[in-house]
Amino acid sequence: MTGDQEKSGIRQAIRNLVPMALLRERDIMLRLGPKARAVYARLKLLDSLGVRSHNTHFLGPNPHFVIFVCFGNIMRSPMAEALFRKAALEADLTDVEVSSAGLHAIPGREAHPWALCAAAEMGLPLTEHRARRLTPDMVSRADSIFAMDLQNKAELLASYPESRKKILMLSAFADGKARDREIPDPYFGNLDTTRGCYVTLQTCILNLTAALVALRTTRVPPKTPSGPSTRKGHQQADIAHR
Repeated sequence: MTGDQEKSGIRQAIRNLVPMALLRERDIMLRLGPKARAVYARLKLLDSLGVRSHNTHFLGPNPHFVIFVCFGNIMRSPMAEALFRKAALEADLTDVEVSSAGLHAIPGREAHPWALCAAAEMGLPLTEHRARRLTPDMVSRADSIFAMDLQNKAELLASYPESRKKILMLSAFADGKARDREIPDPYFGNLDTTRGCYVTLQTCILNLTAALVALRTTRVPPKTPSGPSTRKGHQQADIAHR
């Protein structure tokens, strides 16, 4: 056995012993730039302590352009866009423009095969979707920017600190234990993982649409899906949002 083969064997043995989740976290940290890495580490620490950015109250008074953002714009964000288009039409929010984009998208790439299958099953085909990369102009124009996970949010906050008040976790509109948690990338799962992800997205979009309708009706920030936030909750949210 050569020296290189021995080193490769040791690395593989370590990977077999270390939980996949930890290896994925390491890969994320290595991939992020210095600023985003620091933001991500802080967000993950706060999340582990249960201090999460419950920031639905940062929705603008009358949003007219919303963007859903994920890593590659081939699975989560295009489905969120499709779900929102349908829900907004049914709720008569026809003046709200919607788009989706990826922080690391390869422009023109088709939706992932699992996404195509799961979306078709829900009656919202993604066959015409082509990936778009998030641009500064899109961020500048947007009234609300919805991230899927903490990596997305960290990169958004690091790249566009001036827009931090309009960067939200889409899961702020989830129900139950999924609320304010990450919506994991099904790219690392399978078709069933993608189906589960899309069910979560559907819940978030329905609650978000209801919140936007309430804004139009009352002109005041709506109560969050599970009830009113406490003063302590708002203080924790502000900490996590900075």
